[in-house]
Amino acid sequence: MKKIKSLTLTCLVTTATLGALLSSCGKKDESAQQAQAPQLQVLTVEQGDATLYKSLPATLKGKTDVDIRPQVSGNITAVHVEEGQHVRKDQVLFTLDQVPYQAAVDQALSAVNSAKTAVATSEINVSNQKALYERNIIPQTQYQVAENQLAQAKAQLAQAQAALTSARNQLSYTVVKAPSDGVVGAIPYRVGALASPSMMTPLTTVSDNSEVYAYIALNQNDLLGMTDGGTRSLESAVKDIPNLKLVLSNGTEYPLEGRIESVSGLVDNATGAASVRVLFPNPSGMLRSGYTGQVLIPVQATNSILIPQKSTYEMQDMRYVFTLNDSNITVPTRIEVMELNDGKSFVVTEGLKPGDRIVTEGIGTTVRAGMPVQPVDAKAAEEAAAPAAAQE
Repeated sequence: MKKIKSLTLTCLVTTATLGALLSSCGKKDESAQQAQAPQLQVLTVEQGDATLYKSLPATLKGKTDVDIRPQVSGNITAVHVEEGQHVRKDQVLFTLDQVPYQAAVDQALSAVNSAKTAVATSEINVSNQKALYERNIIPQTQYQVAENQLAQAKAQLAQAQAALTSARNQLSYTVVKAPSDGVVGAIPYRVGALASPSMMTPLTTVSDNSEVYAYIALNQNDLLGMTDGGTRSLESAVKDIPNLKLVLSNGTEYPLEGRIESVSGLVDNATGAASVRVLFPNPSGMLRSGYTGQVLIPVQATNSILIPQKSTYEMQDMRYVFTLNDSNITVPTRIEVMELNDGKSFVVTEGLKPGDRIVTEGIGTTVRAGMPVQPVDAKAAEEAAAPAAAQE
């Protein structure tokens, strides 16, 4: 009986000792595993306000783009400007053949001189006929005929003078001038080419680029959003929109901001959008008519959760982040984000709450589900790296 009790006691002691050893080994393994876990930047989610930018494709046009066509027909005898040249208002651009128009002026001038002679002759005749009529030498009808002839001669003189004015105008139209200050566009015609008012392709285009319009399109939802669902007028909403930014086709941001000048009163049935004109100053002439780019419209997101785009990944058309649990183990977490973003961050609408921790580096390469992590504060790491980046 004593042997059995002793054996039982020994077994209990052995079992307790084994359990303690296993527990100790488990803790050591867990500590060792945590010590071997990679150090990754982790962001603690916060709620706050953010400004996002909605990017819309834009086509740029000069404040005035004037197609240059002659007012008379003729062969080009001189081209006085080059493509891309800055010109002033009334600067000569082209000269057309003036010979036939000068001949018309000379002919009209001759007609005017003949008409003046006829008027002078008629005036002398009227004076003579009046003297004879007052002395009762001729009847009144004869005197009246002389006056009628004078009136007819004066009418012919006025007609000849009008023809002379028209001929001189036609001659002046052979000198084609710039209608405003601007930049000369393409010149598809050269000396000897026939130009006419009805030509399909203009001689050139003069674009006033001192200010440039960027044309964008806003859909119906955008317009309704601007008016708070129709509770305010579009005009007042446009005035409250802050200045807009412009990103050029090469990705550079234009240094000057623009403002919305007008919104079309009609929505295109085909596109469901209204044309919006944004005016940008262009004192240096950097912007040219015909350029394309992206207009950035600021949108305020209040009480929102903003996370870096690099901290997310997609799987089966759904977006995820890796959150950390209390044991610093990664947990795949599905999130919903706003479609609008600035290219760097997402506004999270579902899936995260303030205080959650997400991994912000190694997504798609290092991080896996159920992986232990040694968290490093992402904000502190960025602040520490900022001075070094500035020195470089």
